[in-house]
Amino acid sequence: MASKWRKAKLALGLNPCFYVPRTLEDSPPPASERLSDAALLSSTNWDSKPMTPTPSSHGLRFSKSGSKSSKQTCPICLTKVKQGDGHAIFTAECSHSFHFHCIASNVKHGNQICPVCRAKWKEVPLQAPSLDPPPGRASMNAVGWPHNDALMTVVRRLPPPRRDSNRRPIVLQASEPSVFDDDESLDLQPVYADRSSGDKISPDHNCAKTMEIKVYPEVSAVACSKSYDNFTVLVHLKAAATITAQNLVRNQTSLPQLSQTPRAPVDLVTVLDISGSMAGTKLALLKRAMGFVIQSLGSNDRLSVIAFSSTARRLFPLRRMSDTGRQQALQAVNSLVANGGTNIAEGLRKGAKVMEDRREKNPVASIILLSDGQDTYTVNGSGSNQPQSNYRLLLPSSIHGGDAAGFHIPVHTFGFGADHDASSMHSISEISGGTFSFIETEAIIQDAFAQCIGGLLSVVVQELQVGVECVQPNIRLGSLKAGSYPSRVMDNARRGFIDVGDLYADEERDFLVSVNVPAESPGNQTSLLKVRCVYKDPLAKEVVTLESDEVLLERPAIAGEAVVSIEVDRQRNRLQAAESMAQARSAAEQGDLAGAVSILESCRRMLSETVSAKSHDRLCVALDAELKEMQERMASRHVYEASGRAYILSGLSSHSWQRATARGDSTEGSSLVQSYQTPSMTQMLNRSQAMLLGSPSAQRLAQSSWSFGSQPNPR
Repeated sequence: MASKWRKAKLALGLNPCFYVPRTLEDSPPPASERLSDAALLSSTNWDSKPMTPTPSSHGLRFSKSGSKSSKQTCPICLTKVKQGDGHAIFTAECSHSFHFHCIASNVKHGNQICPVCRAKWKEVPLQAPSLDPPPGRASMNAVGWPHNDALMTVVRRLPPPRRDSNRRPIVLQASEPSVFDDDESLDLQPVYADRSSGDKISPDHNCAKTMEIKVYPEVSAVACSKSYDNFTVLVHLKAAATITAQNLVRNQTSLPQLSQTPRAPVDLVTVLDISGSMAGTKLALLKRAMGFVIQSLGSNDRLSVIAFSSTARRLFPLRRMSDTGRQQALQAVNSLVANGGTNIAEGLRKGAKVMEDRREKNPVASIILLSDGQDTYTVNGSGSNQPQSNYRLLLPSSIHGGDAAGFHIPVHTFGFGADHDASSMHSISEISGGTFSFIETEAIIQDAFAQCIGGLLSVVVQELQVGVECVQPNIRLGSLKAGSYPSRVMDNARRGFIDVGDLYADEERDFLVSVNVPAESPGNQTSLLKVRCVYKDPLAKEVVTLESDEVLLERPAIAGEAVVSIEVDRQRNRLQAAESMAQARSAAEQGDLAGAVSILESCRRMLSETVSAKSHDRLCVALDAELKEMQERMASRHVYEASGRAYILSGLSSHSWQRATARGDSTEGSSLVQSYQTPSMTQMLNRSQAMLLGSPSAQRLAQSSWSFGSQPNPR
């Protein structure tokens, strides 16, 4: 007993050094003490400056490596705070310090009395909002990361928030409201860009800057006596580049900085799986990846985090990522503990509710969903045979658009590891207009998120609708090949429409339109069609209409040997490969792996005979490598279940949306998905990987990471 009292007295007599992110009441440090991003991420800077106690309304402290905190004793559990343990420390108003989890359990029933000096506290440590706290105190770790992790350094050295007497810090809520209409106001937010109200952009300037249209007939001339039933015209769209290219130096001391080019701000909801299977390294890497996302968002962007296991909980309201917002977001993510089942449906429902209930809206909105397991809570009891229809019933029409044309809020899904439900995750993304990425190895979570965020933070075109109209009365549309994009040909077959939605900076879209070509008088030209695009410019806040020139076909009396356009042939190959992938997947799901392999092999042989393959077109070469990789992942039922299904579905998602997805392997085939990677995605990936290089623990974990190429699109 005497020993315990002695330990308690020793605990009260020490002056431990702890650090807490500054609150609004704290004064900012001098500019000379502020660190660059490189310094934030370098483990060599952890002990470079002394850290003194700082008062905080949250009372959350992180023990400093090498400080006297290693000798501090918690008066409740009477154990030492050992160096490198990473346990959070609470220092009360009376200056007594405790393990955060010890004092949180002591005050959770309303006790606001210091157990040592009996002083009454005005502020108490709120238990971090975990969903399924594990039994027993010993298993709880409020930090949950390796001690030398780069993100912990970011938490330690967050810049102080700006002073604003009109705003109060938003504290994590102990209970959720029934309606999520508590999103942080956009009133104080600058108008999209640093443009003055008088700096009006003319429609002509806008058109030239935000998108371009090109059309390619499959051949440039057809003999006047010849007619076609299915003549192909390629419609090629490209969004403007608004993200300035940077010289990216990937080393520990000089991190690439994101361009400050004006862009549309984002509302982002991340829905994260923290079930029991995520415990350990998986959760630590997820926290680090979320830290990267939080640090990448700007002060005009808003973030909310949903965590789910057996149930789902919103960690904090949709709020701006100002300095204060980043602090609280990092603390909330840091608090997560893995335990329980996998209720994807409830997590997704709550994420959609955040978007649906918000009072104000940023121009761009998206949901990110990550899970490593099967949904242990069925959607409507019909099992996994029809997951798409089930999740369509689950998601509100504000997400998938309902019967209306187009999409509203895309859900980008990330299947993690060998045990996730790839079919359901792919279906969720397809319903909403998002993409499905396969994270095969743990260490690439951050890179996968970085690629997605790089796109979301560069949206330059919204609500894009492509209209195709026949010029001459005897021309009719046959089909519109648009992948997963909703398309329709009107009853008279004179007009057709494709709903594309958002485009990232530098992103391209290719659609194949088939028309009939009638016989013509010699020497004339046949006017086939023209293309019209209508979209919203999120920066100028204007609706823009852009039209192409008419597609003209030369009609000589005698035409020479027809040379097929390589642009048209390339896109035919892409669509054919995607169709073969879908057929192979269907065969594999029915148990016919040999038939699935045969389908893919036939497609490879067909591609090898095409014009683009014979000219060594990069896309065609990459398609062949990808199809070969899929064949290998169908070697057995076990291999297919573990990775083949997810690999094929991520490929289908990428090709059908013409948007980059992530796959965690290092084969040549994986570089194919990067053919849709934009410069802004590449820039964000390089920034992510530079951060990883600055973290010794991350470096070891990232050995199996895939390599993202930064080469231009093979167009």
